[in-house]
Amino acid sequence: MASDTNLTAIRAAAPADAGEKTVFKILLTISFCHLLNDTLQSLIPAIYPLLKNSFHLDFGQVGLIALTLQLTASILQPLVGLYTDRRPQPYSLAVGMGISLAGLLALALAPSYATVLAAAALMGIGSAVFHPESSRVARMASGGQHGMAQSLFQVGGNAGSALGPLLAAFVLTKGQSSLAWFSFLAFFGIVLLANIGTWTKHHKSYSAKSVALDPARLAAMPPAQAHAALPTGKIVLSLAILVALMFSKFFYLASLISYYTFYLMAKFHVSLQSAQLHLFIFLGAVAAGTIIGGPVGDKFGRKYVIWVSILGVLPFTLLLPYSNLFWTSVLSVIIGLILASAFSAILVYAQELLPGRIGAVSGLFFGFAFGMGGIGAALLGKLVDLTSLNFVYHLCSFLPAIGILTALLPNLEPAKLKTPAPQPSAPTYVAAPAAEGTTPSNKRDL
Repeated sequence: MASDTNLTAIRAAAPADAGEKTVFKILLTISFCHLLNDTLQSLIPAIYPLLKNSFHLDFGQVGLIALTLQLTASILQPLVGLYTDRRPQPYSLAVGMGISLAGLLALALAPSYATVLAAAALMGIGSAVFHPESSRVARMASGGQHGMAQSLFQVGGNAGSALGPLLAAFVLTKGQSSLAWFSFLAFFGIVLLANIGTWTKHHKSYSAKSVALDPARLAAMPPAQAHAALPTGKIVLSLAILVALMFSKFFYLASLISYYTFYLMAKFHVSLQSAQLHLFIFLGAVAAGTIIGGPVGDKFGRKYVIWVSILGVLPFTLLLPYSNLFWTSVLSVIIGLILASAFSAILVYAQELLPGRIGAVSGLFFGFAFGMGGIGAALLGKLVDLTSLNFVYHLCSFLPAIGILTALLPNLEPAKLKTPAPQPSAPTYVAAPAAEGTTPSNKRDL
């Protein structure tokens, strides 16, 4: 009979390796819905200059809008993830998009700065409801290719973030009231997410199923992740390092996403439309970089992707504040490509540290990403008021140096199980958790 260690390995590996197929239809749909969600979210930073002029705001008040948007999302996402881990809510995705729709309409009609903050809070709540469950759906449909699935899911969001400024440059020509036109995107998203909720309801099972374990074939199966043997202290330290890396990544991104248009307009005297196009190019590079990180992490290991994407971007961030307009555009593309590959690798790495807590981990890291973006935007806005945009960009250029902490992360690549001695006994049946995306009746002879 297989040892307890091997049985634990099978239980941990079963969901990813039970012969499931990647459901690309669901992956592409949830990625597209992520695009719609983040397109709506990215409209807010895209119209910061309009809001600044309309309500006579300083940079600190602009940063407070970002803080309100991101902080509501960051606080709620882990809570939503914990709740849906225990009580799945397949139609919560459509509800989240509906809340974002309400926030969008409130922002379009906002008569005061206080209403703008309330609208930003609503959109943050909608995002908080959307992200944990949608990340779980991506993992359910992954067929075991978790890095690829998360990258495909993430690239939808990054593409949406890039589309927001581009659409704002050409659609919002009549001011903030033009935001109401984007409500059609939200309605479309609600329909798609309701269909995904139906798929999730019919394919997700939480009851145990019997899995036939043939000891002679244990070694042929991908084993449990190496982190199964990690002590609690090591897991906590690893999570703390991941949080520090997230801080580095998203604080730096906050300086670019929130203030890049202002930076280009102030330093190079470009028009608002030109600055928004430059922001679109940067965010497009972020979208392209995101799709690379997951598959590369699946093949070569998450730790190496994290190492290169955080610390490897440092030379380019250090050069950016000293560059002319052309090289600023080039460097921003390089920075976006490299830095964006980190998030899916970090997220899947964290999920492997804490298997069985997909919603909670996804909510925690999405929430932290939103929180760091919001806090970063608010603090950097105040710092800009006290100093200058150039000073802030010089200061933020050193943030990727935190990537050196990646050296302290353990390697989570699965170690090969030793082949047990041949045994004549018949396959042993044990209870294993139901694979995501299967029903209790699906039994496979592994």
